[in-house]
Amino acid sequence: MNGLTVAVPRGALFEGTLDLLDRLGADTAELRSNDRRLVFDEAGVITMRPSDVPTYVEAGAADLGITGKDVLMEQRERDVYELLDLDYGRCRMVLASRAGDDPAAEALRRLGVVRVATKYPRTAARWFEETGRQAEIVEVKGSVELAPLTGLVEAIVDLTATGTTLEENGLVVREEIATCTARLIANPVAHKLKAAAIDALTERLRAG
Repeated sequence: MNGLTVAVPRGALFEGTLDLLDRLGADTAELRSNDRRLVFDEAGVITMRPSDVPTYVEAGAADLGITGKDVLMEQRERDVYELLDLDYGRCRMVLASRAGDDPAAEALRRLGVVRVATKYPRTAARWFEETGRQAEIVEVKGSVELAPLTGLVEAIVDLTATGTTLEENGLVVREEIATCTARLIANPVAHKLKAAAIDALTERLRAG
């Protein structure tokens, strides 16, 4: 990795990220076989939750990081450079509600405000503000689909890859907020001090 340290996301983007590191010539065998270890010095890799990647990159604990666009949208205040759309881990951030007559639209019509559950409170609040609607945002950590089924909210903002989970819970997509893929980000200081190494790696990724 040319002396660079990369923050790698566990979870849905993990396998795709390891495949990408393989293409760069990194040895990912240890990462694939050891799901408890977090730091792999010989490969120049630190593994963590996707939502923690911008924190580590901003602080300089990693020169580069890979995380989803959804995380970057939610953490817009982080001082990191977004270098490249890596074009894997594709999913959509959507507004969804129960099938049939749209309860979210009905709540807006009747009350002037809609209750929305999400793991992305800032992104959801910004979307409703930008589209001129009032929303009461309810942050949840677990299965977002449960919230409209129990009457906690009228709608959800969440990520979907295939739409299957939404469909299984009787929910339908009402609006698409963004398409999200894996992104390469950099620490601003490292981007200056290690410009040659980072530029070379970015060009190799861009070339496929």
